[in-house]
Amino acid sequence: MMRLAFAVLCFAASLLAVLRAPTYHLWMFSIVVTEWGHLLALISLLPLAPGWRRSKYGQAASGVAVAAAVLFLTPLIRSRTVASALPAKMEAVFGPFSGSPSVPFTFKNLLMGVPLPPVRQATHVYDHSCGEDLKLELYRPMLDENRSWPIVLIIHGGSWQSGDRLELDPLSRYLASRGYAVASIDYGLAPRSTFPGPVDDARDAVAYLRRNAAELNLDPSRLAVLGRSAGGQIALSFAHSPEPVPGLKAAVVFYGPNDLFLAWRVPGPKRMIDSRRLLRQYLGGSPADQPERYALASPLLRAGKASPPTLMIHGGRDEMVWPLHEYRLSEKLAAAGVPHFFLDLPWATHGCDYNFNGPCGQLSTYAVERFLSYALKP
Repeated sequence: MMRLAFAVLCFAASLLAVLRAPTYHLWMFSIVVTEWGHLLALISLLPLAPGWRRSKYGQAASGVAVAAAVLFLTPLIRSRTVASALPAKMEAVFGPFSGSPSVPFTFKNLLMGVPLPPVRQATHVYDHSCGEDLKLELYRPMLDENRSWPIVLIIHGGSWQSGDRLELDPLSRYLASRGYAVASIDYGLAPRSTFPGPVDDARDAVAYLRRNAAELNLDPSRLAVLGRSAGGQIALSFAHSPEPVPGLKAAVVFYGPNDLFLAWRVPGPKRMIDSRRLLRQYLGGSPADQPERYALASPLLRAGKASPPTLMIHGGRDEMVWPLHEYRLSEKLAAAGVPHFFLDLPWATHGCDYNFNGPCGQLSTYAVERFLSYALKP
C-alpha cells in the first residue's frame, strides 16, 4: 500500500512537467520538476524495488511509477529536440560559430555540472538611490589583463520590487570565463523607486563602467544588456531609450514583458502573482492614470530599425509572463530587418534557468554565448 501511495504522489508531481502550475508555490516546484526531472524520474521508480510483484498494490504501484518517470523525463526529451535544431537555426541568423560549447546540451553537463573556471570578482558602488548604495558585481577573466573586455550588463528580476545583483550568478561567471566583463547590478526597487528610475540606474552603471574603463580593462564600445523577467523589461527599455546608449550592440531578454499595456490587460493569475498591483507600484498607477509612463515603459512600441540585435528566451508554458510578449517583439523586429532570435522552450516555465545545468540552463547559455559572439565581435 505504501508503494502505491508513493507512486501516486510521484505521478501527481510529474503532471507539473506537462501542465501549468495552478498556484505560486506549485510554480516554484514546477521549476524543479521541469529542470531536475531526470533525478525525480529515478526517485519515482523506487516502488519497483524487489517485492513489487507480491501484491496487487505493488503491481499497480509499478505501473503508476513508470508513468510518473515518463512524465518527469518529457522536458528532457523535448529539450533534446530543441538542442538538435538550435545550432543550424542560430547559424542561419548570425553566421558560423566556432566557439565553445560546440553543442547546446550534453548529458555530462546535466549530471556533472557545466564547468565554471575561476574568474576575478569584485563589488563596486556605482551610485546611490533612495538613500542606499547601488552596487554592481563585476566579473572578469583571470588572464590577459592588458586586453579590454566587452561588457555585458545584467539586470536581475524580482517583479521590480525584490532581488539583487547576485541572483543566478553562474551565467555571469560562465560569460566572464569566456572573455566578457560582466557587470550585474542592483537598482532602486519599487515602490520607493518607480519607472524610469531603474532604467536610469542602468545608465548610471554604464556611465560608471565607462569612466573606469581604462582601470578595469573594459571596452565600453562593445556593450550588451541582459535582463530576466522584470529585469528584461528594464533591459529592453534601456536598449530602446529615447536617448541612444553609446556602444550598445545587443540586448538579451529572458521571459520579460515588453508591452505593459498588454501586461495590464492580460495579467498573470492572481493566485500566482498580482500583476496589476506590481504595475501600479512600478508605474505609479493604472494605464488610465499614467498613459505616458506605460508607453515609455513598453519597449515594444519603440522597436524598429534602430533596435539592437536581440535574443529572446521564453518558456512556452510561462505562468507569469505571457510568451506573446516575445512573439510580438520578434515579429516587429523581423519586419524592421533587425537580426534577432527567439529561443522558445515549450516545456519551460518562468525562471527555468534557475538550474544552470538543466535543459533550459544549458540551451539558454549556449544561445547567449552564440549571440554575444556575433553581436560583440571586435
